[in-house]
Amino acid sequence: MIAEVLAAFAKAFGQLADRRVIAVLAKSVGVTLVLFAAAGAGLYLALSRLIESYGYDGEWAGLAAAVLVPVAMWLLFRVVALAVLQFFADEIVAAVEARHYPALAAEAQALPFRRDLANSLRGLARALGYNLLALPLAAVLAFTAIGPALVFLAVNAVLLGRELTDMAWLRHQKDRAKGDDRANPLDAGERFVLGAGVAGLMLVPVAGLIGPVIGAAAGTHLVLRRLER
Repeated sequence: MIAEVLAAFAKAFGQLADRRVIAVLAKSVGVTLVLFAAAGAGLYLALSRLIESYGYDGEWAGLAAAVLVPVAMWLLFRVVALAVLQFFADEIVAAVEARHYPALAAEAQALPFRRDLANSLRGLARALGYNLLALPLAAVLAFTAIGPALVFLAVNAVLLGRELTDMAWLRHQKDRAKGDDRANPLDAGERFVLGAGVAGLMLVPVAGLIGPVIGAAAGTHLVLRRLER
């Protein structure tokens, strides 16, 4: 299982030079950074008004923002980056299909924008909900220093493993128009290992920006190899 996931990551990294993958990477990273810049500016303005309403100097808002904005970005980066990527997921999956699985590519059905949007919003809601549910446990383990990080890593491994493999699986549901809800063909263990690898990658500065794209490509390899069997 781990060997298969590692092989999928190797193939995903090997396709980073593909122009279609580069295009999706540029779009998803650009949109993610713009959203974070807007959110950071909004947080600063909100803090400024809140602090000044209590009679404190506006400089305290800058100090508070300098502390809180990076923390918020670290906590929410995986959630936002994955939600953005889901708008472009079909392009990543199609690029992997065309290069490595031409027979399956001919059978794939591109998702309409409405369904892409619905999947993205559902994924965003799941990510926010699961991370909020994990907060109490993370708080209890705060004294261990590493406990909260492990809790969020595990939660996001589960979430990422599902989202990054569903991107490919949804294109190959045979009776989608009739409401085919068959389960993702990968088992929970494979999805968890994939999600843990991507979650770990997204903790690394700079490399974290390409994490969702690498994960989507690797998840596509895992799903399509299973379908080939």
